[in-house]
Amino acid sequence: MKHVYLLLFLSNATVAMAQTPVMKWDFETIKNGQAIELSTGIADDIEGNFEEAAGVDGKGLRLDGFTTRVIREAEDTTRLGNEFTIEAWVSLGEYPLNWCPLITTESDEVKGYRLLIGPYGQVSFETAINEQWISCTSANETMPLRKWMHIAAVYTAEKEMTLYVNGEALCTVAIKGSLTYPKKINCIIGMVAAPRRPSDTIRTWGTMPDFYGLDGIIDEIMVFDKARTAEQIKIAFSNCTANSPDIPVRRLPTIEQHPDHFGAFYTKLKYYDGWDNLWPVDEDPDVVVCFDNNPCKLVFWRGVRYGPCWVSENENWMTDQSLETWGTGANDIEGCFEHMQDRHCRFSHVRIIENNDARAVVHWRYAPVSSHGSTWLPDPKTGWECWVDEYYYIYPDGSAVRKVSWNKGTTGRALQLQESLPVTQPGQRNEDLLEKDYVHVADYEYNTTAVSVDLRQQPADWPGNYTVQQFNFKSQNKPYICFEPENRMSVRWIDGGYNHFPVNQARCDGRWTKTFDRPSHISSSPCSKPVIHEHGSRLSWNALYGMNTMEMSELIGFGRSWAYPAELSTGPEFVSNGYDRSQRCYPLENTSGKAAKAEINLGGSKESPVLNPAFSIKNWHAAGARILVNGKVHDNYRAGINRKLEGNDLVVFVDIHELVPVNITILPTTTSNESTSTPQ
Repeated sequence: MKHVYLLLFLSNATVAMAQTPVMKWDFETIKNGQAIELSTGIADDIEGNFEEAAGVDGKGLRLDGFTTRVIREAEDTTRLGNEFTIEAWVSLGEYPLNWCPLITTESDEVKGYRLLIGPYGQVSFETAINEQWISCTSANETMPLRKWMHIAAVYTAEKEMTLYVNGEALCTVAIKGSLTYPKKINCIIGMVAAPRRPSDTIRTWGTMPDFYGLDGIIDEIMVFDKARTAEQIKIAFSNCTANSPDIPVRRLPTIEQHPDHFGAFYTKLKYYDGWDNLWPVDEDPDVVVCFDNNPCKLVFWRGVRYGPCWVSENENWMTDQSLETWGTGANDIEGCFEHMQDRHCRFSHVRIIENNDARAVVHWRYAPVSSHGSTWLPDPKTGWECWVDEYYYIYPDGSAVRKVSWNKGTTGRALQLQESLPVTQPGQRNEDLLEKDYVHVADYEYNTTAVSVDLRQQPADWPGNYTVQQFNFKSQNKPYICFEPENRMSVRWIDGGYNHFPVNQARCDGRWTKTFDRPSHISSSPCSKPVIHEHGSRLSWNALYGMNTMEMSELIGFGRSWAYPAELSTGPEFVSNGYDRSQRCYPLENTSGKAAKAEINLGGSKESPVLNPAFSIKNWHAAGARILVNGKVHDNYRAGINRKLEGNDLVVFVDIHELVPVNITILPTTTSNESTSTPQ
C-alpha cells in the first residue's frame, strides 16, 4: 500500500510540475535591494521599506502597504500569449485602501492584465479585452487576515477566465476576444500602478489620489505561459504546509512599563513596524501622562495627530475631533479643515510645559488642514492662518481641564468646536467597545439621560442644555467630559463609523468603515457648543475631561466642584484672583516678599463641593510645602515647585471630599517634601 501512495504522490507532483514558469519570484535571494527572479536570473528592484520574512517555502517578502513594490522593467517582462496562469501565496496584515494589484502589467488605456485584492478582502482577476476590463471576482472576505492564502488566475483567449483561491475555483467568466497587451509597460508587484482614491469616501472633493500597496507577506509568485488545469492548481495548493505567517495581531500603542508615579513623559510610541518606519523622527516625539492610582493614560501620539486620547485599563481609547471648519457653497472645494487631516503632523506638535508631583501641563498646537494640505483662511498680507492652542492642566486624580483658544476672526462662519470620538482597535467592533446605552448625559441638577445606539430611543429634547457626558465603555474606567453651565449638547449615532482617522495615511476627510481591519473612530458624538470666552484678541472655551470609575451621580458632583467652585478667602499676605476654570485651580500670589503661611478658607457646600482642589501660588519663596486641613496634619496632598525666571511658584493638589466649609493651611518648608500619597 505504501508503494501505491508513493506512486500517487509522484504522479501528482509530476502533474503539478509539468509546466515551468516563465517568471518566478521566490524571494530566497535578495541583494542590494533587488530580488532575483528565477526563470531569467534578472534582479528586479524592490522599492520602499521591506523586510525578508518567513514564507510558505523558505523566505517571503514583507510589504508595508505604503512604500513597497517590486518592479520588473518593461524590456525584461515576458510577453504572454493566448493563455497564461498566475499563482501566488499571500498573507495580509490589513486590507488595501481600494483595489490593489498583487501583480499587474497594465496601462491607462485599458490594456494588460492584473490580479488584485480588494478593500473588503475580495480577489479579482482582470484582463483588458477590446479595451474593456473583464473581471472575475470573488465575494467579500475571501481573504482572511494573517493567514496564508493561495491565489491563482487562468486565462484562455476566446474561452474563459477562472479565479482560484486555495485550490477551489470561485469564479469563471466566458470571454470573446483576446487580451490586448500594453507595450513598454513595467510589471508591478504589490502596489497600484498609478495613484488612486480610497474606496468608500464620503466626499470626492475632500479626497486626493495616492499610491498605496498591499500590507502583508507575499511568496512564490509564478507566471506560466500556459493555462494550468484545475487539478494542477489544487495540487499546488495542497502541497504546501506553511506555518502561520509572522504577522502579529495589531494593537494601538501600549505602555510597556508603567512608571508607577504621576507625571508627563516624553517617549516614542510604537504601533507596528510598517507604520512606524514611515516616520522620519528621532527619540521622544510623543507624550504620555500616567497616574499612580489610576491605570488609565492620557496619550498624545502622532497616530492621532497628537490629539489627546484617554486610554482605559483594558486599552479602550477615547479622543476628540477638536476645532473643525469647512467652506460653504462655492468655497467648499477641499472638504473639512481639521487636525485629523494632518497625517504627517506638519502643523501639529505637543510639548510638556509643567511637570511636577501636583500637576502636569501639556500644550498641543495645531492648524486645521484639508486633505489637499491647505491651511484655513491664510491672510493674503501676512500669510498667517487659523491656529489653535490647547492646554491640558492634568492632576493626579486622572482629570484634566482642556483650554482651547484661537484668534478672533480666523475660523470663518462654519465651525464645530467639539465632537467626542471613541476609537476602536483593529478587529474591535463598536459593540465590543460600547454598551447599547453608549453614553449617559446629565445637567448639574442631577437630571440624567441614557442615549442608545437605537435611534428610536434617542431623547426627544435634543439639543439640550446638558453639561456632563460619560461614555459607557466596556471598561472599569469610563471617559467623561464636564462642560461649563449653558453648554449646548447634541447627539447622533452613525453605526460603523470612519477609518480615515486615526493612523490612516490616505488624504481623505471621510471614509466609511466597512471592515474592521484597521483602527476606526465612531461618529457617535455628542457634539457640544461650549461657552466661549473673549480675552482681547483671543477666544477660548474650557471643559473638564478624564477617565475614572465614578458613577454618574458622583461625576455630576465632581463637575459641580469645577463649574460652581467654592468661594475662597485668604489672609492679607496673599492675593486671590478667584477660581480659574481653565486650570481647575485657585491662583494666588504671595505679596509678602518672603516665605509665608497661606491660610485659605473654602466655602464648601452641596451646591459647591470641595473635591480635590488645586492651588497655584506665585512667588512662594520656599523649597516645598506641607498641608493642614482644619488645623490637623493632612497627608493626602501633592506639592510641586515650578522654577521660573521670575521666581519659584508652588502648585498644591489636596485630596479632600467635603460638602461643608473647610480651612486649608499651606506651610512653607525649607526642603521639597512632596507627598507620596495616592489621591482618589
